[in-house]
Amino acid sequence: MPRTPHSAPHLRVMSVLGLLAALLLPLGMTFAPGALAAPTADPVRVMPLGDSITGSPGCWRAVLWNRLVNSGYKDIDFVGTLPTQGCGQAHDGDNEGHGGELVTNVADQNLLPGRLASTRPDIVVMHFGTNDVWSSIAPDRILAAYTKLVTQMRASNPDMRILVAQLIPMNPSSCAGCAQRVVDFNARIPGWARATGTDRSPVTVVDQWTGFSTAADTYDGVHPNASGDDKIAARWFPALSAVLDAGVPQDPGDPGDPGDPGEDPAACTARFRTVSSWQGGYQGEVTVTNTSASAVRGWTATVVPANGARLTQLWNGSLTTAADGTATVRNAAWNGTLAPGASATFGFVATAPATAGTPAATVTCTGTAPAA
Repeated sequence: MPRTPHSAPHLRVMSVLGLLAALLLPLGMTFAPGALAAPTADPVRVMPLGDSITGSPGCWRAVLWNRLVNSGYKDIDFVGTLPTQGCGQAHDGDNEGHGGELVTNVADQNLLPGRLASTRPDIVVMHFGTNDVWSSIAPDRILAAYTKLVTQMRASNPDMRILVAQLIPMNPSSCAGCAQRVVDFNARIPGWARATGTDRSPVTVVDQWTGFSTAADTYDGVHPNASGDDKIAARWFPALSAVLDAGVPQDPGDPGDPGDPGEDPAACTARFRTVSSWQGGYQGEVTVTNTSASAVRGWTATVVPANGARLTQLWNGSLTTAADGTATVRNAAWNGTLAPGASATFGFVATAPATAGTPAATVTCTGTAPAA
């Protein structure tokens, strides 16, 4: 991703070169092919959407932006109708985090379409609903607002990729019931996402709740401090980088997709391991290895988590989850081709019942051999 999001100087240079060409052409002078550089592709536009946790000042955005840039993602543009609010480090601060907003009000008042029209995002990163939970609004109503916003996002861009957070914990001194209400609402988000996501416009759930402490990671029981900003950015990063790596989703029926009818399968194995675990969830990793004698140009893994667990966040691949919890993971654009004996690894976060015991999963894979 070679281009930075701010291209005004580039456009001015192109305008000058175009004027120069127009002046020289009547004199019989032409430029050789390639003398005028073709404009590069537009950057990927990412909208951080939410309330004060996202925008006032929402310094996790600065941490996330710099981690992306330092990891090689140069051609990205954070967008929003609100400007940066400091944070003490250079970053692209445009955002859509309106302090005090309720997601139900944004939906009821149709505030989002105008913001989308002004910014034209490709990806939405949404942590929204804290004020609704604080106001004791029922989860069903909040999720209905989520659905309306997703519908508006897809009206703006049918290929919108949407990352939705399970909210960070909340325990303000003035709201004794808030902590449990966040837990109850977060438990509903994965099911809503499974029902709302599509192949063309997937909805990815990002667990921002697990491992976040209101005592250590907020300054008031609600808003993140520097430690909290780091944790929030660390949870967004793998999910957002996986979407950036995958690019625009291809139609499953396009020629060349892994698993298309008539393609020859290639042998591969899949191995699961637990990276870390906690009450109510764990982080897992699956390694896919090409065991055939020829290269694999794409792979698909199936993960069946044990004891009622469900995958809620995944990186280094694209995730589809069935109603029974079975997860299908396809390779990302950059890790599908495996030489004989080579491996690719994807990671995930899973939620699990408190009584689930030791994390376990059954994993299998299929590979696609190159066309003859």
